[in-house]
Amino acid sequence: MLKANVASRPSHNRSIPLAERSPGTVRVFQVLLFVGVIALWYALTATGILPKFFFGEPVGVFHVMVDWVRSGEIFYHLGITMLETVFGFAIGVVLALICGLWFALSPTASVLSDPYIKALNAMPRVILAPIFALWFGLGIWSKVALGVTLVFFVVFFNVYQGIREVSPVVLANARMLGASKKQLLTTVYLPSATSWVFSSLHTSVGMAFVGAVVGEYLGSSAGVGYLILQAEGVFDVNTVFAGIAVLTIAALILDAVVGIVEGRLLKWRPS
Repeated sequence: MLKANVASRPSHNRSIPLAERSPGTVRVFQVLLFVGVIALWYALTATGILPKFFFGEPVGVFHVMVDWVRSGEIFYHLGITMLETVFGFAIGVVLALICGLWFALSPTASVLSDPYIKALNAMPRVILAPIFALWFGLGIWSKVALGVTLVFFVVFFNVYQGIREVSPVVLANARMLGASKKQLLTTVYLPSATSWVFSSLHTSVGMAFVGAVVGEYLGSSAGVGYLILQAEGVFDVNTVFAGIAVLTIAALILDAVVGIVEGRLLKWRPS
């Protein structure tokens, strides 16, 4: 009877969903998934099911990345792209914070600018890249300007919504206690918008990279986008994938930095 009870006892490890397991266990499964995708890619190209000319091969991509690191070439080009990305990201976030706070706290400004904000947001902003190249030249500032336009609206709408979602009860209580406008801004409005802002920053990192790379595509003499464009011109698919991999790694690192800052500033938020 005891053996039967033991055998029929449910296995707690099997019943725990993967999302609720320890971070180390989840990381192992993530690595296994990545290895599986690379192995499938290698198998499909090695057997000829996917032509190497069009899809490249993992080994070739790895060799390109190793050559870049050995020669040091990638560090110069990645530094240019990262500089454009960080500037576009930072300027876009600051402008979005200022404008989002202003429009959310000023009904008149919000009503007057509403149709124009919607029109600018609806416009495909990537088409502005040639105009920015004409205005700012082929240096980094044309890429920064494009990155700013891509980052701005993502953060702006989140800041605006975060301010508008402040609880009227909290505002009434703060005013009843004699809080000034400055105190309301620093103790009520900004904390309310913080969660919204950081949720948009993770998306904005990728948008800033898009602005930098698209700008490099249209005209530049340096940057990872420039390397990818040169490789596409000679149908070097492995180098194209290597450039994409480098950009992805850089974006993940920048996103991790945002996550660390978010964790420090939002310690009060339940996990």
